[in-house]
Amino acid sequence: MNRRLIAILLGFGTWFLGLGISPNAQQMPDPSQIHGRSFPEPGLKDGTVTVRVTREAIGNWAPGQRVRVTVGGTTKTATTDQEGRAEFTGLPAGEAQAETEVDGETLKSQPFAVPTSGGLRVILVAGLAKAAERKKQEEAAALAAPPIKGVVSFGSDSRIVMEFNNDTLWVNYVLEIVNSARTRVDIGGPLQIELPAEAAGAHFLEGSTPAGSVDGTHVTVTGPFAPGTTQLLVQFSLRYGSATHAMTQAFPVPLQRSIVAIEKVGSLAMSSPQFSSVGEVPAENGVYLLGEGGALQPGMPLTFTLTNLPVHSHAARYTALGIAVLIAGIGVWLAMNPKGRAPVDRKALTSRRDALLAELAQLEAKRRDGAVLPEKSERRRQRVLNELELIYSELDATIGPRGGGEGIAA
Repeated sequence: MNRRLIAILLGFGTWFLGLGISPNAQQMPDPSQIHGRSFPEPGLKDGTVTVRVTREAIGNWAPGQRVRVTVGGTTKTATTDQEGRAEFTGLPAGEAQAETEVDGETLKSQPFAVPTSGGLRVILVAGLAKAAERKKQEEAAALAAPPIKGVVSFGSDSRIVMEFNNDTLWVNYVLEIVNSARTRVDIGGPLQIELPAEAAGAHFLEGSTPAGSVDGTHVTVTGPFAPGTTQLLVQFSLRYGSATHAMTQAFPVPLQRSIVAIEKVGSLAMSSPQFSSVGEVPAENGVYLLGEGGALQPGMPLTFTLTNLPVHSHAARYTALGIAVLIAGIGVWLAMNPKGRAPVDRKALTSRRDALLAELAQLEAKRRDGAVLPEKSERRRQRVLNELELIYSELDATIGPRGGGEGIAA
């Protein structure tokens, strides 16, 4: 698995936010990811910028804070209201930056361009460093504490992502084992997943939990499970023999949301009675079909059907095998019938044999390329095979006594 695809798998959840498909309506954004950033807001008046100030988390607004916005050397100030919002109107177009001080900490936004149409929203978050250090200490204390009996689930950003590579369909399980407790939990045994019977070569990807093991189609993750999220990344190739294939996967713990994505090749389609929607998602390396559905209880299988899968014909392999059997059969027949033929022009027969073999090779090449031979060409192919059989029979008449001597067929 290359690093590009690993990045796609781990970052796939961010596509949902970009499309307005939130994995969990109750999940708040990570403050550290939005601090200092600006977001377009077409609903605001032209040249308007609002700056919201919060402490550590979204919603913990900081009222009464003096905020400054500087545009092209000119600075304007405003005070945040009860919802931590300071509004600046009529700003001239140009590069700007917002800043404020909260509890002695200076907060600055990333530089942004004041739009000529619509406005912008900017968020400044105080106390991120203190919150990170406190979280680190809490996690260390939780890991040091003895585990408690509890449960885990597969989080709402868990997903199945499939991609084609060298005519092979690779299936990737990106599963987030979520422990919502403040300490480690023991679920009463290992977490075990039985992969589909068509899975081959299952293995873990870089970044997966070291507590996992895989044996054939059996995946095991031993506990206890730390607070927060444990990443489980499993990859395998999916064996299928026709253009339509139904895949089923049951999970041992609740799955908060059903998400399946597959690289779209040709007219490939995906459907499931458990999906509320199936749509196309543009990606860096192409287009993916994205199916999403609701939660699944333990043991309830996720089932989806793939249609118009690329299937490669085995005709070329069978044709080559057939020719080999034919040649071997002719050789055996000649060996069993060394006598009873009148002398013939061996040179002419050999020349005719070579010409017919060349013609047969051209016809078989067309069949290997997937072309359907016209009826006339198919009849010609049969006549060539029949004539070759007769020529080999005639050449056999020139074979001398077994053991060697002149006249042995080349």
